[in-house]
Amino acid sequence: MNNDLQTQAINTLRFLSADAVQKANSGHPGLPMGAAAMAYTIWTRHLRHNPRNPKWMGRDRFILSGGHGSALLYSLLHLTGYDVSLDDLKNFRQFGSITPGHPEHGLTPGVEVTTGPLGQGFAQGVGMAIAASHLAALFNKPNYDLIQSYIYGIVTDGDLMEGISSEAASLAGHLSLGRIIYLYDDNHISIDGSTNLAFTENRAARFEAYGWHVQKIDDGNDVEMIDKAIQNAKKDPRPSIIMCRTIIGFGAPHRQGTSKAHGEPLGDEELNAAKENLGWPLEPRFYIPDDVLAFFRKAVEVGRERETDWKMKLEAYGRLNPQLGAELNRRIAGTLPKDWDANLPTFPADPKGMATRASSGKIINALAPILPELIGGSADLAPSNNTMIEGSPSFQKESPEGRNFHFGVREHAMGAALNGMNLYGGVIAYGGTFLIFSDYMKPAIRIAAISHAPSIFVYTHDSVGLGEDGPTHQPIEQLAALRAIPNMVTIRPADANEVREAWKVAISRRNGPTALVLTRQALPTLPVRQTSSLSKGAYVLQDFGNPEIILMATGSEVSLIFDAAQKLHEEGKGVRVVSFPSWELFEKQDEAYKESVLPKNLTKRLAVELGASLGWERYAKSTLCLDHYGASAPYKVIFEKFGFTVENVVKRAKEL
Repeated sequence: MNNDLQTQAINTLRFLSADAVQKANSGHPGLPMGAAAMAYTIWTRHLRHNPRNPKWMGRDRFILSGGHGSALLYSLLHLTGYDVSLDDLKNFRQFGSITPGHPEHGLTPGVEVTTGPLGQGFAQGVGMAIAASHLAALFNKPNYDLIQSYIYGIVTDGDLMEGISSEAASLAGHLSLGRIIYLYDDNHISIDGSTNLAFTENRAARFEAYGWHVQKIDDGNDVEMIDKAIQNAKKDPRPSIIMCRTIIGFGAPHRQGTSKAHGEPLGDEELNAAKENLGWPLEPRFYIPDDVLAFFRKAVEVGRERETDWKMKLEAYGRLNPQLGAELNRRIAGTLPKDWDANLPTFPADPKGMATRASSGKIINALAPILPELIGGSADLAPSNNTMIEGSPSFQKESPEGRNFHFGVREHAMGAALNGMNLYGGVIAYGGTFLIFSDYMKPAIRIAAISHAPSIFVYTHDSVGLGEDGPTHQPIEQLAALRAIPNMVTIRPADANEVREAWKVAISRRNGPTALVLTRQALPTLPVRQTSSLSKGAYVLQDFGNPEIILMATGSEVSLIFDAAQKLHEEGKGVRVVSFPSWELFEKQDEAYKESVLPKNLTKRLAVELGASLGWERYAKSTLCLDHYGASAPYKVIFEKFGFTVENVVKRAKEL
């Protein structure tokens, strides 16, 4: 390719992006103009992809972690032949368009992960590299390296400032995830001004300390140097970061190198001056030279050929390795084995029972032989979360086939990595911590919901029932916060059999995240065998007589209201006991089912839950909840002091 055409191609990326921002009168032109040469080098010299099949399993992945520069990604997608039209670029940031302000997985073809909240893309890429490494260890054979994805990314000062990137980079270095190649858009500018205001550490030394391969490029517009650095990165077994010194808003004569280029349109005058400065036609806007488009569109045929070659290799692999080939094809398709849930354990009625975290561990280990794609771990709490798969090694750089993950005390990075693992494909990934620490990973949970990522979050120690650790570790508002997230399903099972059903929901649910909320303390295994109705969110556990009162609860409080209902019935009251493990699943049911569980004429209702009352008003006239922090004491003492006793539930029910 001649240098003139290369320069034209890079400037096309710059000005398609800047024109989109200008037309929208909203957006971030600085990153696209400064990072265009880096993106060009990745996409035209290294990225293996097929624009006509964005879901091809054998592709590399590209992540624009600085999602505010989304116009650059949309320009790349349009030019290389994805189903992103020029009109889509012209509708940048408009209602109903597929080119929103920040990239959204599942909305725009070719967008691998949702980014924008800084650091999320960085950490999701680590998860993708984990999944690729794991699958490669299981399936690749000599001459059949079917899983060979590189995870490319453009990361920014803001990404590196966010704490999640520190967590994720530390984990990636420890695991030696050599398929990660991130280009750092080192433009020395943030919204407030120069990075000297707040970000003066030695970033290169920091990443070297993490165990990364670090390279520096003085000119982020030097395609040959960038290309050489990427080639060097591919030869190194460590994750790589290439620090490219760039100029934000490159070409804009009065705004380049300043914070004014970051987050607002250049304005017609400055945009035209930038075009004149770089020898670009002022009109028409959204100009694409024919030879530039023809060059970029070569990606369509090259991508088709690469995917065809890969599929032929996959077919040959299947002939040589029939069992592995069938398993790999099943995982690529995302289908579950036939009758995968047919023989999961059932638990007999037992007044002593077990903690739901313990029954969850039993279900995980019952699922593990049936679902070899099930992998997961914990944020340094595996013995407490009961997340270990027995008989499998840990995932480490020496044993990437391992199914047990030690995420370390890195809840935020764990959440984002789970999203990346699940979006990569071929695995079903879960991760555990205490419910209180869902706060540490909230942005990643939200990204999972927006992205429709089927991540499974296992949250134990779900209430003041954890006891002596006290208010700092006793969740109060966390259930309400999780329930408020659109496209999130939160399930708080009442006993071991509800745990089994909760896991079935989580495994089956492929269009969004699921949170399993589990106890530290033992719960009775209830004698009623209707737990398959958990998938409907709420169900009638038992009617004691002709109901005049409804008691409803989740999790550990279900056995409490069950005992209270028996007491009330002995005193001549008709009581319905409703187990209500998931609001979200209940709201998906039709009105007839909802009426069958919560008849409108039964207005005497009491909701009982060891958490904030917020939200229960839609279902119950009265609540016995906790709208204050807990206390440090044995959990039975706490329950008594806070009124979570049979006697108090009976008293409150009579007051309805």
